[in-house]
Amino acid sequence: MDLFYIESHIEFLKARKLAFAISAVLIIVSLVSLATRGLNFGIEFRGGVVIEAGFPESIDLPPIRAALEQAGIDRSVVQHFGSSREVTVQLMADEGVDAGATRDQVMSILRTVDARAELRRVEFVGPQVGRELAEQGGLAALFALLMILAYVSFRFQWKFSLGAVAALLHDVMITLGIFSLLQLPFDLAVLAAILAVIGYSLNDTIVIFDRIRENMLKMRRKTTEDVIDASLNQTLSRTIMTGVTTLLVLLALYFLGGEAISGFSIALIIGVIVGTYSSIYIASATALALKVTTLDLIPPQADKDEQSGVVP
Repeated sequence: MDLFYIESHIEFLKARKLAFAISAVLIIVSLVSLATRGLNFGIEFRGGVVIEAGFPESIDLPPIRAALEQAGIDRSVVQHFGSSREVTVQLMADEGVDAGATRDQVMSILRTVDARAELRRVEFVGPQVGRELAEQGGLAALFALLMILAYVSFRFQWKFSLGAVAALLHDVMITLGIFSLLQLPFDLAVLAAILAVIGYSLNDTIVIFDRIRENMLKMRRKTTEDVIDASLNQTLSRTIMTGVTTLLVLLALYFLGGEAISGFSIALIIGVIVGTYSSIYIASATALALKVTTLDLIPPQADKDEQSGVVP
């Protein structure tokens, strides 16, 4: 017997219309924000210079930010990297910028804060390369969704696959919308988190769909809504334990991992919460709205003539 099993009889699908309404509002707000405010793309997507410097002792970031602003550099991101003695300075840059001159300028500013600052690394990303990375990232997410649609269609049935993809699109749109509304930095780490959210949400959805398929073949006298509700209740303890343990790890990463992975952690925290919700109220409810039944899961049987090899 499962130690963490919770026996519940919640009628999840009775609230599906309210859930659809809430999700519709969130998606509309997200689309409006993405269309008007856009995403706050980082250096990787917009192009710029990344300078990494080391100090012999721990260094505070506010004095560095103040020195950069005083020197007229206001489009910068200053973060600790690896430890409190390592600092990265990210500067937005246009085409034709002299990376060497920018490096020397930033290092001279850092040495006004601490004369012992040493250059560790300098990297320049052109705006054209950044645009290509943004396009490739979008194509990667689209390709992942198409492959998921094909996989779930093969493993289950097309009504389930549309429910799974609807849930994944729901999760991605709301996560991007929150990043747009709050203007949180969107870099390659956040893009990787978005793709991880797709995988996490799909895994949760597949577990629920497996139980729905099993129960549909066992509980044939029950309505589809009753079968889905029973399946959701049977997998609820697993869903809660997976979500809570994942969130504990992500919260530890957010509070203890530093600024370098804060965006990655935030994207996954949002994705886990929204993904758990969508697995219940979007994926399963969409399959119900498409009128999935037990007959959709029973493979077609060959008639007697075909089984005997007789051709009419």
